Amino acid sequence: MSADKVVLALDGMGGDQAPDVVVGGAAIARERYPGTTYLLFGDPARLKPLVDKHKGLASSVEIVLAEDVVTGEDKPSFALRRRRKSSMSLAVQAAAEGRADSVVSAGNTGALLAISMVAMRMLPGAHRPALASFMPTSRGETVMLDLGANVECDAGNLAEFSVMGSVFAQALLGLDKPRVGLLNVGSEELKGHEELRQAAAWLRREGAPILFHGFVEGNDIGRGLVDVVVTDGFTGNVALKAIEGTAKLYTGFVREAFRSSTLAKIGYLFASGALTKMIKRADPRRYNGGVFLGLDGICVKSHGGTDALGFAYAIGVANDLVRYDYKSKLVDGLARLKQITAAADVPATPALQASGGAE
Repeated sequence: MSADKVVLALDGMGGDQAPDVVVGGAAIARERYPGTTYLLFGDPARLKPLVDKHKGLASSVEIVLAEDVVTGEDKPSFALRRRRKSSMSLAVQAAAEGRADSVVSAGNTGALLAISMVAMRMLPGAHRPALASFMPTSRGETVMLDLGANVECDAGNLAEFSVMGSVFAQALLGLDKPRVGLLNVGSEELKGHEELRQAAAWLRREGAPILFHGFVEGNDIGRGLVDVVVTDGFTGNVALKAIEGTAKLYTGFVREAFRSSTLAKIGYLFASGALTKMIKRADPRRYNGGVFLGLDGICVKSHGGTDALGFAYAIGVANDLVRYDYKSKLVDGLARLKQITAAADVPATPALQASGGAE
């Protein structure tokens, strides 16, 4: 892979509206990343007509037969054992074997995590993968992890996630030294459970591989107080869904308000430009593309219900991580963290145990 040429493996049949959204997303992304080519896994009879609809896309796409599909109802263990010829499994395998630089899928999250963990393994120094993504804040964008890959985390996991999130923010947000915060019930050093306090103590040590801000609270996320918010997968997934639900609630309130009277409708005509700008700023499609950080490979998870534009943004995340050489930078950061924890006589983190995924 050169700086100008990237090969991405796409799960052509994964997602609520596949394969249309997948092919449409590749067509949109092709304009931004003309040097990127795609291995598109799935049913050629369905994929080829869609590819041919987009002028010039066929020259960037190689369709690869996949005889099976991972469904949204498949349990991770079932998908891992019984869906080995699925579009998801074959796409992940292509990335794991080096035939592609990354894999992008909008399919079943838990299945994608399980298949990727087995095929790609973990990077040196990483014990668990963390699902990371980014979201809009009042100051720009903030990375958040874990968003559901690990229900329970110890101090070692949280410290590793902090390093992973920092490197991810450097790659995706272009930040030199992202500020990292641990999500807690208060900002004081004595707040929170022992795992949080221990992780914070390591990250405050001299020589830590990140710029550690300290503890942050839930209302600090939207403020953009830090560039990276780190927590366990249970809390992270609940927080993410709460933020998404609140955003939809207030969007609905605004629409209802402007429909409530003739005067309100007239007011909408004057405010429509500003409202369009606001809606575009908060458009969830712009922030589509979660990544399982810590794997020895790049695996991007698109939201299953996204449209072609949203899938194109997920492809963009994969491109940016490949071009940034994120894996080597993450290995370096994790090695520095290991030195700090070893110096503090920290016991080794337990071996990874599957903990399921969350959409």
